[in-house]
Amino acid sequence: MLTALVFAPTAVALLLFVLPRRTGPAVFRVVWVVASAVELALVVAMWAGYDAGGGTQYEQRARWIPSAGVGYHVGVDGLSLPLLALTCLMFLACALYSLRENRRVREFAALFLFLETTCLGLFAALDLILFFVFFDLSIVAMYFVIAGWGHRQASRAALKFFLYTFVGSLALLLGFIGLYLAASPHTFDMVDLTRQNPLAGRSVYGGLVLLAVLVGLAVKTPTVPFHTWLPPAHVEAPAAGSAILAGVLLKMGTYGFVRIAMPMLPEAWRRYALVLVVVGVVSVLHGALVALAQTDFKRMVAYTSVNHMGYIVLAVGAAAATADSSEQARSLAVTGAVTQMVSHGLLTGALFLLAGVMYERGRTYDMPSYGGVAGVAPVFAAMTGIAAFASLGLPGFSGFIAEFQIFTGSLGPRPVATSLAVLGILLTAGLFLRALRQVLTGPLRLPDAPGTPRPFTDMRPHENLAVVPLLVLAVVLGVAPRFLLDVIEPASRSVLELLAR
Repeated sequence: MLTALVFAPTAVALLLFVLPRRTGPAVFRVVWVVASAVELALVVAMWAGYDAGGGTQYEQRARWIPSAGVGYHVGVDGLSLPLLALTCLMFLACALYSLRENRRVREFAALFLFLETTCLGLFAALDLILFFVFFDLSIVAMYFVIAGWGHRQASRAALKFFLYTFVGSLALLLGFIGLYLAASPHTFDMVDLTRQNPLAGRSVYGGLVLLAVLVGLAVKTPTVPFHTWLPPAHVEAPAAGSAILAGVLLKMGTYGFVRIAMPMLPEAWRRYALVLVVVGVVSVLHGALVALAQTDFKRMVAYTSVNHMGYIVLAVGAAAATADSSEQARSLAVTGAVTQMVSHGLLTGALFLLAGVMYERGRTYDMPSYGGVAGVAPVFAAMTGIAAFASLGLPGFSGFIAEFQIFTGSLGPRPVATSLAVLGILLTAGLFLRALRQVLTGPLRLPDAPGTPRPFTDMRPHENLAVVPLLVLAVVLGVAPRFLLDVIEPASRSVLELLAR
């Protein structure tokens, strides 16, 4: 089932190119939506059959490059299952949002379907080279999405995105090779490497391997100072591309921390955990402060992603302080980090889709060009308000559950850093409240760009279908998160047991 889940989208993408040229765009859109819906149904079935205490499940192995210790090895546990579900939901939301897309629809749908395979494959991978292959292919697919369907400076933004993340992937590959060479027998299998802990007692070698792995993952996350590719990529990408970039692709970096770096390099991770804590706090504060200075709505949301990813880095860094806190607190930090990945995907994905609604009506993201939008588009205003309040961590939403766990788990071992990070919530509240006041309240004001549709129409059915489920799930997770936490918590405890070796 897992292999079918991973590769079915690419099979459908190839099918789109088999269809006759005279096939209407509506057919491609419908096929895309149906394929994405089937993927979501498959992952829901996997969740229903998953045993939270059963370790890795739905595991499949096959020989691939045995002479190099590389195999096709996939599986699902409490770290990967929530991200697989998030991926399927986000791609379905983007397929629904794109039902009115009419620019090269066949290619657009095929690229997103292929991108879905790369994301699902990475979260399911249990072999480092398989992880790397999906990691790199996701960069290629997103490059073409930005360059082919983005805005005026799309080519430049896409090139910057590609160069930054590709250089990061090369650093990641060096780290993987370092792990392979240290293992005996040589292998790229994650399960075997985790069991071996091949760099135990090799402080210099372990530090260098960890550095390479962290640089590769930090660029993708992104954290300060590797974040400068993110705002232009978001601003120039189409709305659906931005939603996937923020909602799914950024999680590849943070997922790599808990899947690869922490369990496979425990000694080096503990030694340099303070560096990660500092980077996390700097990312939290820098992302919030720079977002506060923005007048472009989409760029502002992009910088809040740097802020929210900083919370995750803080949590996984604080979890390494084995001597300064209880195991329960450290488990709470890791659980909060994974929950934040899911929450951020839902909320920031919804915000980028809503930014796309704004751009489709006004042809600009410039917030001072708008005003009083709530009077003519109350549903749009309500959804934007809900997404903004949820993103700043208001109780009743998934963001509060995630950040509460992160701060509770991190405060004991890293009180100063955690206290500084809490300031990020205040800054985030300020920037979102300012944006909502500027765009939604006051007298009606709309941009006068050529081709601007007047008046500002409210949410259309396909936009509601894309955004409403994301916000509803964010509320469900904020009110009744037990079904998610029951899956994540056993896996978090396993990571901490491996980290304590």
